[in-house]
Amino acid sequence: MIKSLYLRVVCTFLAVVVVSVSVAFPLATLFFRNLITNEFQDEMLAIGQQIVKLAEEIQVKQIDTFVSASNRFNDNYIFALFDESGQPMTEVVFNKDGHPRIEDAEIAIVLKGNVYKSLDYGMVKDPLKEIKVGLPIELGDKTYALFIHPNLSEATRRQVQTAVITVLVIVLLVGSLLILIASRYVVNPLKKLTIATQRLARGNFNVHVAVKQKDELGQLADSFNHMAGELKQLEQMRQDFVSNVSHEIQTPLTSIRGFSKALRGTEIDESERLKYLEIIERESERLSRLSDNLLKLASLESEHHPFHPTIFDLDEQLRRIVVFYEPLWSEKQLDIDLALPRVKISADADQLNQVWMNLIGNALKFTPAGGHIFVKLVPLRDRVQVSIHDDGIGISEEDLSRIFDRFYKADQARQRDTGSGLGLAIVRKIIDLHQGTIEVHSEPGKGTQFLVTLPILTYSMKK
Repeated sequence: MIKSLYLRVVCTFLAVVVVSVSVAFPLATLFFRNLITNEFQDEMLAIGQQIVKLAEEIQVKQIDTFVSASNRFNDNYIFALFDESGQPMTEVVFNKDGHPRIEDAEIAIVLKGNVYKSLDYGMVKDPLKEIKVGLPIELGDKTYALFIHPNLSEATRRQVQTAVITVLVIVLLVGSLLILIASRYVVNPLKKLTIATQRLARGNFNVHVAVKQKDELGQLADSFNHMAGELKQLEQMRQDFVSNVSHEIQTPLTSIRGFSKALRGTEIDESERLKYLEIIERESERLSRLSDNLLKLASLESEHHPFHPTIFDLDEQLRRIVVFYEPLWSEKQLDIDLALPRVKISADADQLNQVWMNLIGNALKFTPAGGHIFVKLVPLRDRVQVSIHDDGIGISEEDLSRIFDRFYKADQARQRDTGSGLGLAIVRKIIDLHQGTIEVHSEPGKGTQFLVTLPILTYSMKK
């Protein structure tokens, strides 16, 4: 079996060409032979009519001599004359079987005053060899039969066939050469794709297949380049994820290790010791939250995360979360406005509870003392919108496109945010699982608005 695609393409194309030529040769020969035969017949008929017209006008006395003279002055055709009894008056030509080329039945047709054309009678097996026409000549009270047939030798016929075969062989050779070139042109992009795929499998994502074609191969190369780019981006995200996790874990571990060593000292007073223990406890809680968030995000991104929709009052859930944060907004003297009409929704209450905890918690965290936070619930026909709007520090345009990335924290928030940067990533994943959308609008110094849109029912959601 041929394993090379190039050889298979070449052999397939060559087989197609050979079969095509084999079928085309007899068809072309038949077509052109019939075409030439018709032209021969028309030409012989025209010549015969001229001879008959001339003989009848001048009333030739010796018609046999007149016809014989015509044979001497024309090498392309043979003229044969028969008297009214059907007897030959000129030399009779025989075929290779020894039979006269003009039969008695044909002579009888012409002597009755009819024009004879062999093609019209369907008696021709080899048109170029057996084609003939017959015309009556009337001189006085006598009728003669004049027959004309081509004077083609066997050598001439072979030369014609040889010329046709030569042309077809040339076509076959030129076509085969072009197929070899064209096949290489077709297969080369596939070879490039194979090499690029091998490099990609070895972990080299900096691959690009340069293909100029705009056909299916070009589309395949574009798709491969797009896939390589996506894999490169995924690899970069994986590396960033590992780096971020390592950084987020290393920071509290360093604090815990440092203050643990400090506690071993004997010269620290009780207040310092309690302060160090408080820091160790806070950093331990930070590690615990990071671990919980990583596990939750991994679970949300898997296909086996539990999803338990129930029907509950969304407005009441939002009120409870605002009340939960009462110590924080009371301490900062924030103005909290609520516009929460009664809305029932079918969703996973625990998951949505975490969404509102994160969004409202961030609004409280990044709104300065004396600021304002507005939580609004808008019921629509088949969905509901929740808007959480603050007048805090805001988010820069550069950071807006990345705030939902894992471990990403805006520069302005770094000094105040003790989180891991996973909260908004978890929020977006939960909203996606509910087939909802989340939008964010913000300007530095003018506050931030998160707009969450959720369907009221969950019939099509994953159970």
